[in-house]
Amino acid sequence: MSVTVGWSALLKPQWVPLLVALVGGVLLHSMNVLMLATVLPSIVEDVGGTAMMSWPTTAFLASSIVAATCTGHLTARLGARTAFCAGAVVFGIGALVCAVAPSMGVVVAGRFVQGFGGGVLSAMAYVLVGNAFPEPMWPRVAALLSGAWSMSVLVGPMVGGAFATWGNWRGAFYAVTILAALLAVVAARSLPRARAEKGGPVRIVPFGRVALICLAIAVMSTASVVSLPLAKLGLFLAAVVLLIAMILLDRRSTAPLFPSDAFSPRSVTGVAMTFALLVSIAYSPLSIFVPIFLQGLHGFDPLAAGYAVAGASMGWTVSSILVSGWSPHAAGRMLVIGPLAMAVGLGGVALLMATKPVLVLPVLIALVGLGIGTCWGFGVQRLMGGARQGEGALAASAVATVQQTGFALGAAAAGIVATLAGLSRGLSTQGIESAAFWVPVSFVPVALIAAVAGVRLALLAGRSDGKKQVVTEREQKI
Repeated sequence: MSVTVGWSALLKPQWVPLLVALVGGVLLHSMNVLMLATVLPSIVEDVGGTAMMSWPTTAFLASSIVAATCTGHLTARLGARTAFCAGAVVFGIGALVCAVAPSMGVVVAGRFVQGFGGGVLSAMAYVLVGNAFPEPMWPRVAALLSGAWSMSVLVGPMVGGAFATWGNWRGAFYAVTILAALLAVVAARSLPRARAEKGGPVRIVPFGRVALICLAIAVMSTASVVSLPLAKLGLFLAAVVLLIAMILLDRRSTAPLFPSDAFSPRSVTGVAMTFALLVSIAYSPLSIFVPIFLQGLHGFDPLAAGYAVAGASMGWTVSSILVSGWSPHAAGRMLVIGPLAMAVGLGGVALLMATKPVLVLPVLIALVGLGIGTCWGFGVQRLMGGARQGEGALAASAVATVQQTGFALGAAAAGIVATLAGLSRGLSTQGIESAAFWVPVSFVPVALIAAVAGVRLALLAGRSDGKKQVVTEREQKI
């Protein structure tokens, strides 16, 4: 029998400081994605590195993937509270490196450090929810953590846009450094005193397979700075081969990162992982390049451009809340409608980005977010619910890894398309106009393939639910 707990239960004095720390960690991590999108044009103008514009994002996401796989190891060795505080400190150090960076290469290095700290913060937030709160409170706390992403829609562009408008993009990273330090202090005082494990088996970090993931992302990012089209294609294919090799090795491992049926076309979890990867890839180019397009083609200031792109994140959050309680039958339809809406939004942005006036562009940008929001939760639900016996934890932990890998691969692929379209020659109007069409239109096929995967997932999930219902009815008769 399930127990429903109202919001008032979370207002007890013993819970409030803990909630502040957990929500603060997720907010600090998520706001930096949108903040970077807002200040990136200012960074390029100051230190150069036009061809490397996708690298700060891919470095951040690749490092977050590493952190996601290391979180269990860190918790066992350090304890949950120490690991969370360490994540905040590392995040602040990365922000400080970005603040003093003399070149785009150093910015990328700083973002890599930030990504590891942010990945620990996000992963540890959910670990601490399970450790510190009674199970009936989990849905409410999870909703608060999701709401932190909505808050980042306002805070990220506001911080980045304000400093960029004042001509001081470095100040944004100094501000983040201070916030990270404050979070570490709050967490040290409010999180439960969870001790590190002494003795017993210690979870081993699969460095080899993690290295393959990061190498694949690095190879794809390198493709954005090479000049020969054949070299770009070769590096792209090499990255795909590395990812496939990682999955094959993982299936043979005694300590796998993913479920045994990862990306299988014949299982619910396998198709759901493919679905999650595809919609994450399709969503990723907006936050990196659309602010540059809006500033270069329409004279938007950094703050306005950041908020225009933030509409996609807001659409994701709002639509996910609205559809979260829908029936399984309606959920199956959303698995198809969501990616199709993303395809329409991306196609519209490609066709209308260079036209004036730009009133319809925010609507199309928001449509991409609405699309992923209507289908993401149902895809994740099937990914976790379809896991094989004994692999529930693997399926749950794979969600963040698949999402971040999709974002990283999409960002790297967008960088390749942008350079091929002419953006590598500098932020000229002609180069921006060409990239403004080819970058979003190149991801329309990805969204359409995701819709096909959504059809497959809905059919498989329907059959699985039918089998479970038959088994339940038999057990009741017995």
